[in-house]
Amino acid sequence: MTEGSRNGKDGSGRGGARLPLPAGIPAGGADPARPATGLLKVYFIYDLGLVGTADPAPLLEPVLAAGVRAVQFRAKAAADRVAYELAEAARRITARYGALLVVNDRLDLGLAVGADGLHVGQDDLPAEVVRRLWPEGLLGVSVRSPEEARAAEAAGADYVGAGALRSTSTKDDARVIGLKGLKAVVAATRLPVVAIGGITLDDLPALRGAGLAGVAVASAIARAADPGGAAAAFVQRWDR
Repeated sequence: MTEGSRNGKDGSGRGGARLPLPAGIPAGGADPARPATGLLKVYFIYDLGLVGTADPAPLLEPVLAAGVRAVQFRAKAAADRVAYELAEAARRITARYGALLVVNDRLDLGLAVGADGLHVGQDDLPAEVVRRLWPEGLLGVSVRSPEEARAAEAAGADYVGAGALRSTSTKDDARVIGLKGLKAVVAATRLPVVAIGGITLDDLPALRGAGLAGVAVASAIARAADPGGAAAAFVQRWDR
């Protein structure tokens, strides 16, 4: 989701900055109480299973300085105290850059650190339950089909993460739906759709052309020799 995405939604982030609505999207459908989904064009997945449990600053600082404005904090196997301390540190860093922090799966953790929202999968806490418990939070849902996308929208999601575009080492159980499947999801929902799964720089023109609102990236940034440079390349290529 660049500000020009057809699927974008207006909103306000923690910094209070308003984002312009995409062309053709009526202002009446926006919910100003929720953070802006327009910041998700390059959505960095900060996965402790990939990056470890060291201080997040050396990785997050250059990535955010490169223009990334959304981070998803994923801590599937970390002890609660470790996850809390690292998520709290990530919240402080993202707040300095006016960036979103979304916590994967853990509603308690997201609320505890003052995150902007939560992202859930099909086997996690149901989206409608998250929306009821955290009505003002940004809510993302992982989907693999048009049917799941429509269900997420009906449950109150603000965006969906769709994929996988291709198989990826960070989620070996991901079901590949390819570009054709991503296009079907985009056509099925009014929500912004963020592509996930093994995405490279070369994929960005086709994804943007297909109506995707952004891309979620983990290892292509985190495992790069220069994460800040890799993040900048994604931001610049998306904005072309």
